[in-house]
Amino acid sequence: MFNANSLSEAVDETSDLEEVVMGLIINAGQARSLAYAALKQAKVGKFEQAQALMDSSRLALNEAHRVQTQLIEEDQGSGKTRVSLVLVHAQDHLMTAMLARELVTELIELHEKIK
Repeated sequence: MFNANSLSEAVDETSDLEEVVMGLIINAGQARSLAYAALKQAKVGKFEQAQALMDSSRLALNEAHRVQTQLIEEDQGSGKTRVSLVLVHAQDHLMTAMLARELVTELIELHEKIK
């Protein structure tokens, strides 16, 4: 997992957002993948495993969100952060992961009620 604490160091040391953006993509993608893995477990009635996967998904999503928040704070609306297609792609990954987690949570609850 990419650590948000290393964001300032990464930007300062490399003067390149690519490493930071990749951390955002990796964590958001991991969160989404774990949520769908949790849904698979719920479909077969393994709700404890599903919950453990959702917990891991939340941690990955929290890390991605911390990176995003730090990027926003460092920019402070000044336009200092270079907006690239990769950064937009990372934001898209984050929003998709957030939505996936919300929907998967609801689907898991439905599977529990059905069982």
